Amino acid sequence: MLSNSVSVPRLGWLLSGQMADDQPVRHVRVDAARFTVGRKPGASLCIPSPTVSRDHAEITVVERGLLLRDLGSTNGTFVNGTKIQQPCVVHHGDLLQFGQVIFRVVQQSTESGPQTIQENSCDRALALIQFDQLMTQRAVTPHFQPIVTMTDRCPCASEVLARSRFFGLNDPQSMFAAAKVLNMEGELSRILREEGVRSGQVLPNEHALFVNTHPAEICDLDLLIFSLGELREIEPRRPLVLEIHEASVTSGQEMQTLRAALNDLQIGLAYDDFGAGQARLVELVDVPPDYLKFDMRLVQNLKLASIERQRMLGSLVQMVLDLGIAPLAEGIELEGDHEICQQLGFKYAQGYLYGYPVLPKQLSFDCKPTSEQDARPRHI
Repeated sequence: MLSNSVSVPRLGWLLSGQMADDQPVRHVRVDAARFTVGRKPGASLCIPSPTVSRDHAEITVVERGLLLRDLGSTNGTFVNGTKIQQPCVVHHGDLLQFGQVIFRVVQQSTESGPQTIQENSCDRALALIQFDQLMTQRAVTPHFQPIVTMTDRCPCASEVLARSRFFGLNDPQSMFAAAKVLNMEGELSRILREEGVRSGQVLPNEHALFVNTHPAEICDLDLLIFSLGELREIEPRRPLVLEIHEASVTSGQEMQTLRAALNDLQIGLAYDDFGAGQARLVELVDVPPDYLKFDMRLVQNLKLASIERQRMLGSLVQMVLDLGIAPLAEGIELEGDHEICQQLGFKYAQGYLYGYPVLPKQLSFDCKPTSEQDARPRHI
């Protein structure tokens, strides 16, 4: 007789994670009867990290999942952030931490491929656990994008941009998304500024650094001003400029207080992303910045824009110049947009046309010679 039985897909297990912060995510199959984890060569999962013991943990496949046992490791084995004292069963999506190295458990069908149940939630949980390490170790890798004078394209400054090698925390958006969950946006912002200025110490002394703020910091001006004083102590003579998103400029009194403190510290002020939302023209008059960074949506593809749009932007630029503010065009990627922005009166520019965000030692200071020379910014 023919059998009517239905074959059941065989399940396999993977551990997904990074061996080190600067390495890609790896997927290691749990395919040994006794799967060992440790720093010792020959372990099923050999992790060359000083936080991992030579014989750290072992994993056994059981009917309900994976049985995880710590082998008396120095720094402990954790499941979803909790240190285990006894063997425990782990399942798809659980986060396993050996010392400071984190892996995610993935259940896989040999016929249907990896399961995707709550995959995004697992990745977010992994990012949150790694965020704690990022903050404790201040493990950020600041990158620097050049700001050039419009006439000769000579790099006169750089904006400090946040990067990290932690999985799920590679860029500012993901870092601040994790920080928001933990109500730590201000603390993260301060660390990014400090580490950025420290990394920039290898640059020429006259090269200015534009550093960012987070809107949450405006609610505690005393702490923000204190942190800026610490920046000035790190770099007593380097030109520094503080960037504030134009949407954060909600109180004239607060901005006047901050402006006075910046003047005392000899730190410049830039309003960022002007025109992205509600352009606060009143604050431009009451508390004028040194620089106004026009949002990229106003300047990109300007070469192909209508004459009316170009004239409108030109009128804004002229108004800014009349107020004694230096206009800066963000997001320039095309030669044609550079030419139009120069014709409209922009003094400075930033964008991929002039350079990508790079490590400080990779910055180029080459200029494109022209017959015209432009004055350097007030704080440069």
